[in-house]
Amino acid sequence: MELIITEKPSVARAIAAAVGAAEHRDGYLQGKDFWISWCVGHLVELALPEAYDARYARWRYKDLPILPETWQYTVSSGTQKQFAVLASLMNDEHVTGIICATDAGREGELIFRLVYQCAKCRKPVRRLWISSMEESAIREGFRNLKPMAAYDNLYQAALCRAQADWLIGMNATRLYSLLYGPTLHVGRVMSPTLSMLAQREEAISAFKPETFYKVALDTGCGVVAESERFADLNEARRLMDACNHSPAVVKSIERRQKRENPPALYDLTSLQRDANRLYGFTAQQTLEYAQGLYEKRLLTYPRSDSRFLPQELEAELAELAARVCGALPFANGLELAMHTQQVIKDSEVTDHHALIPTSTMPGQDGAVRALTTGERDLLFLVCTRLLCALDDACIEEETVLHIECAGHDFTAKGRRMVQMGFKRFGSAFRGSLGNRLVEEREEHPLPLPEGMGEGYECPFPKASIAEGQTTPPAHHTEGTLLHAMETAGKGDMPEGAEHKGIGTPATRASILEKLIETRLIERVGDRRRKVLLPTAKGKALAAVLPETLCSALLTAQWEQRLKGIEQGQEKPEQFMRDIRQFVSELTRDTKRVEQAER
Repeated sequence: MELIITEKPSVARAIAAAVGAAEHRDGYLQGKDFWISWCVGHLVELALPEAYDARYARWRYKDLPILPETWQYTVSSGTQKQFAVLASLMNDEHVTGIICATDAGREGELIFRLVYQCAKCRKPVRRLWISSMEESAIREGFRNLKPMAAYDNLYQAALCRAQADWLIGMNATRLYSLLYGPTLHVGRVMSPTLSMLAQREEAISAFKPETFYKVALDTGCGVVAESERFADLNEARRLMDACNHSPAVVKSIERRQKRENPPALYDLTSLQRDANRLYGFTAQQTLEYAQGLYEKRLLTYPRSDSRFLPQELEAELAELAARVCGALPFANGLELAMHTQQVIKDSEVTDHHALIPTSTMPGQDGAVRALTTGERDLLFLVCTRLLCALDDACIEEETVLHIECAGHDFTAKGRRMVQMGFKRFGSAFRGSLGNRLVEEREEHPLPLPEGMGEGYECPFPKASIAEGQTTPPAHHTEGTLLHAMETAGKGDMPEGAEHKGIGTPATRASILEKLIETRLIERVGDRRRKVLLPTAKGKALAAVLPETLCSALLTAQWEQRLKGIEQGQEKPEQFMRDIRQFVSELTRDTKRVEQAER
């Protein structure tokens, strides 16, 4: 008898259906060859400081830094019953081996390993690693089980991440709360994210709008051209008066084709960004919807940082895309091009490939109709991206007219569609959303009139003045902040280094929720279009934190090193030594910052 351990009950049920374990027991499922049980999120966590020494129950500066030599763990209070079930099953004499089937990623690995360790289990473990909950994928995964040792580096990276976050979070939170009064939550990824928001708001507050003027020239021939910007209104008026008494002549015409290649497939972060921009979903909502679709066998594994597919999936793409196209109400009847080479790149696929609908999704009309509105919207967004990514490029012809009037240059631009390409699907998809679409619809300049060649004269132009103002940077939305987290430190990384930004696709949503929960930032705006702003408490904290804690570059470098541990290129002991040294130096720097709120 083998014991299969999943991360969630819903995944246990899906695997049970594939391996024939349908008999329900208290906290597990039973079959002829397998027992199947589950964790409930993080059953086992790093213990709080007071577990190491009772004096740590009080927050005192003299006790910092807190640097455990031997780490202790505790079973979460709300999950002790399920942990007892797992520990009993793992150590049952009938169980000869264990199959780890937690989510195939860094956190899933950590969840299982800590349970295995705290249950004092010593039985052999094999790993199930799948990217889809389809029965065919599950069965294929069982045919390719790997020894647990193959994922030791992944576990070490997960453990280093957890311990580093504990060391920085526990020590820095206590330090800055003691220095400045209220409880101030500080974290390895939280703090640079807060800092990016605070810096954006500072830039907005410091922004001084500048008024500018342009002369708009209506040629009377179906074209309106514009001058450059003027800071002086009188200068613009003089040009306007001169143009109203002068002919306008086409001096030159430029025509060029602009090619826009299809977008890449979605990874989790790009899906979260688009779902926020189009639907107003929070990053956490998108993750929850995607996880639900994965567990319902409609979507591949969502916590992926890849936007490509492996070569082995290329043969399946034509049939999948055709069936998806037929299943989407807004795409049915549109002819699909199939450029599979655009989405295949083995070198860009590590643990998981890009998010795509599963091969069974198009035929599950009942399952799709049973989805919540949010899940269905997200599924259709992923399906549309698959069709776009496989399609032709979009080609437009841009025409630029250079017009001279009163000895001054004016410019008019126009575009016409040559080949709509992948935008056919995007346009049809947006049209199907109607007034539920959050983002403003894209506007394209109209084509310029035919017959206006070089030397063409418009004898009676009419000039007017258009006034405008420079605009400040925009407030961050969740979509733009996720992009900032993803690209943080990119330009400063060593040449050739793999860039990972701050946080991971799997953790960025929880970081934003933690910042909101601790009242360091808030969502502001109507239900469909919210921005993220630092609170007064958040601004005060960002003002007093040292550069090392706010540095997106430093955090990005840490993420790169954690990835190096995953790949066996970095020693976990060295990474943790550096984190301990960082924390020790941090707690010795107690300089107060005068502008902080008390």
